[in-house]
Amino acid sequence: MTATATAPETKTLEVPGATITYDVRHNGATTEPPLFLIGSPMAAGGFPTLASHFPDRTVITYDPRGVERSTAEDPAAPITPQVQAEDVHAVIEQVGGPVDMFATSGGAVVSLALVAAHPDDIRTLVAHEPPLASLVPDRDQALAANRAINEAYKAGGFGRGMAKFMQVVMHQGPFTPEVVAAPAPDPSMFGLPTEDDGNRTDLMLGHSVVWLTTYEPDFEALKAAPTRIVIATGAASHGELAQRGGEATAERLGIEPTPFPGDHGGFLGGEYGQTGEPDAFAAKLRGVLAA
Repeated sequence: MTATATAPETKTLEVPGATITYDVRHNGATTEPPLFLIGSPMAAGGFPTLASHFPDRTVITYDPRGVERSTAEDPAAPITPQVQAEDVHAVIEQVGGPVDMFATSGGAVVSLALVAAHPDDIRTLVAHEPPLASLVPDRDQALAANRAINEAYKAGGFGRGMAKFMQVVMHQGPFTPEVVAAPAPDPSMFGLPTEDDGNRTDLMLGHSVVWLTTYEPDFEALKAAPTRIVIATGAASHGELAQRGGEATAERLGIEPTPFPGDHGGFLGGEYGQTGEPDAFAAKLRGVLAA
């Protein structure tokens, strides 16, 4: 399918504790269910390229609570996978379900919570590289590494937290105590600020590394759900936590992970300054959804 641009219609939705902003790229002629693209903390701004490859589908994207256009009434309140899943469920109720869903990274974790709580919401779920430190063989050290990100953020602010985050997410293979204890690189190495602005409301550093990576899916509920679940991993990933989390999730579900082109950002086409293999990625996604 040739990539074309489809203008989104932006809407807002009041949910308990938040106002959610979401976009709908309409296709009234399609007989297929809507295709919902989600990430966390990645917002709708991460998906224009991927959405453009599905002009024959109604495509939905959204900003998680506390990110970009979506607001949280109490930014300090825990934003757990279950909380985010209820937000996504509310959007699906508005647009009409069931939907097909591509969910990446933290969004993949949220999607597993959604299927467990609302099994009729999703027809086919492609969960791409969920960074579930709770499931990998080196669980204790992987969880400690994510706690270290949050601790660096709380102690030194966004730049310090992001530098530790980059160190952790780029690490290949199992975590060891030495890796966890290693000093974080200088934030300036990544073009990050070295000054602390005092803000502690960042979704990823303040919530995701605490709540998403520690989440333990309800595998019995997932297996019992009518949803077809596909766990996707990056063909060009090299043992990073997100890839290993996907592999561990697939193993617990009793299925094989499905390799997708590129690495963790394989679907990106310049969003956030990253470019993967979006044409091949979209073609793979189309094929998997149609299988």
